[in-house]
Amino acid sequence: MPLSPDQIAEIDAARATPRQTLRAVSEGMEAHLYRAQEVLDHGFIRVIDYMGDDAAIVQAARVSYGAGTKHVSNDEGLIRYLMRHWHSTPFEMCEIKLHVKLPVFVARQWIRHRTANVNEYSARYSILDREFYIPAPDQLAAQSTVNNQGRGAVLQGEEAARVLEILKRDAGQAFDSYESMLSQEGQQGLARELARMNLPMNTYTQWYWKTDLHNLFHFLRLRADAHAQYEIRVYAEAIAACVKDWVPLAFAAFEDYRMGGVTLSAKAIDCVKRMLNGEKVTQETSGMSKGEWREFQVVLG
Repeated sequence: MPLSPDQIAEIDAARATPRQTLRAVSEGMEAHLYRAQEVLDHGFIRVIDYMGDDAAIVQAARVSYGAGTKHVSNDEGLIRYLMRHWHSTPFEMCEIKLHVKLPVFVARQWIRHRTANVNEYSARYSILDREFYIPAPDQLAAQSTVNNQGRGAVLQGEEAARVLEILKRDAGQAFDSYESMLSQEGQQGLARELARMNLPMNTYTQWYWKTDLHNLFHFLRLRADAHAQYEIRVYAEAIAACVKDWVPLAFAAFEDYRMGGVTLSAKAIDCVKRMLNGEKVTQETSGMSKGEWREFQVVLG
């Protein structure tokens, strides 16, 4: 069960005692507040708090840019203008705080986004739960033969069973050793801060993660992308669903310009112009490297 009984009771109590407020409220986000969305086999994300909405972005932009945006006649148009022209500070006026439960190896990938405030569950003070991430069979894949940091074909039959058994066995044995080393029940043992060092990377941890919308969009652009590792991508997708309800106008602009858009180099734009003029452009005449040309061809479809 991703949530402990104490956590469930805490959430139920918080939702049972709503309070009146004068601050900006997003009805879409209110529906997500405190509710846990399960991710992977034991993980979850849940919104603890948020600040601002689409109107907060517009309000901040009109203070910042004043007369420069008077030609934009509505909030949606202004937000799209800001996204299109890479104005970041208005989006920083919105913030979100999440409670996330995730495997340690996902947390170490996630923490590379250094633009958030993070407070992680401490295994120096508390004893970790016996919970590990074990991939579903369709996520047991071999190393990609074309991508050094990606997955290839899904393992089948006996090979899949062999790998799955190793994952389960090693995680169980490591946690047995962790528990046997702890100073408890009259045994001197090891301090918690030392006993934890043998635990595997698929052990679950938890943290509070607070960031602003601009940096959250950057996180989502990278981690909700189809090329991101599956285990972090599913967390990003769960967060994206909340953000879509929280700031629908900003999220629509983000999907259009960031997730669905592309950035072309000066050489690529020159090639497009030459193609539109009827010129046959090749990799050799484009001025691009083979890798750039290959990516350009993908963009052109």
